[in-house]
Amino acid sequence: MDYLRQLWRKTMIGFLNNLRRGTIWIILLSLLFVSISFVTTIKPAYRLSSSIITNWTSQIEGSVFIYLLGMENKQYMHATVPNNHEQLSWSDLLFELATNIRLNDIRSLLGREIPSFYAYDQKIIVAGEGTDYTDLPIESAPPLDVVLEQRDASLEEDQPNQEEKDKPDLENTTGDKQVVFLYSTHNRESFLPHLDGVKDPNQAFHAEVNITKVSERLEKSLEKKGIGTQVDHTDFMSILNQKDWEYWQSYDASQPIVEEALANNKHITYVFDLHRDSRRREDTTTTVKGKEYASLFFVIGSDYSNNSKNVALATELHEKLEEKYPGLSRGVTQQGGAGKNGVYNQDLSDNAILIEFGGVDNTMTELYRSADALAEVFSDYYWDAEAVQNQQ
Repeated sequence: MDYLRQLWRKTMIGFLNNLRRGTIWIILLSLLFVSISFVTTIKPAYRLSSSIITNWTSQIEGSVFIYLLGMENKQYMHATVPNNHEQLSWSDLLFELATNIRLNDIRSLLGREIPSFYAYDQKIIVAGEGTDYTDLPIESAPPLDVVLEQRDASLEEDQPNQEEKDKPDLENTTGDKQVVFLYSTHNRESFLPHLDGVKDPNQAFHAEVNITKVSERLEKSLEKKGIGTQVDHTDFMSILNQKDWEYWQSYDASQPIVEEALANNKHITYVFDLHRDSRRREDTTTTVKGKEYASLFFVIGSDYSNNSKNVALATELHEKLEEKYPGLSRGVTQQGGAGKNGVYNQDLSDNAILIEFGGVDNTMTELYRSADALAEVFSDYYWDAEAVQNQQ
């Protein structure tokens, strides 16, 4: 009898232990499913966004991911990594992940210790003449009320080549197809020479006399080359004000406009976001063939995947400008990380780039010259690309 009691007791204890373990597993699985449901149903604003992941992984060299894939697929490794490529150092990688300091980039150390040094945390893809990390484009972020403030402005100056621009040169034409889309996320960026009584660069903003005038000039110059162009005139600053957003949210305001343009016009192939640099005249002005031009700078975001085609387009335009207008382009830079948007709507198109036209001290005459030069160079690029595509 005692034996049966002990057997019964052991059986019940084993059953209860198994039941307890099973209950724990059921609870854990339930929590897992609840967590997944919560993460996938909450508002996007509260999710672990891709930008957070991008910022964390931006310090990791791209070759690291190739090596990780190569651990599972040796053929992929041999096909992707050149034979002379420097081998991955796991100790350096772990050090960078732990400290966020790159051993081959002293800026990653100094940037934490020197005020405002983060402004140099950019990558120069192609450096134009005289371009280095001390004169890369600056994107000011003033309070929105400063941007929206009313100021007196004037456009009393001669526009270059006015007689020529209305004479179309239509050896090639896109017909009624608009293949280029122009817009300005910071549409009220203006220029001190045209703002009456304004001397402070941080107040160089105006509702009408601003960077959008350059977009209009570029449109006319491209149309003269037979390239159909669409210009957006949305006042994104007013949208920010209506939605009670901050200036740094400008790209959240412009993104739907770009998406709508691409959705409504399947012919749009190139998307250019025109801006004005906040640097002064000595950095944003160049002389070509005895005439002063507003310098150009091509900016590519780094906080989105697969920007190689955007980089290639900007690089080729820079090189073509160097051939015809030496010194006009200051180069191509890549920006992202903390304090910057890092995408600039360029994830919407392989041919989307941000172009800085001049700075706060440039005149419309200089800006229009640069717009005409870019239109000339871009038309050469466009029609060459079309000829190649038609031959394929």
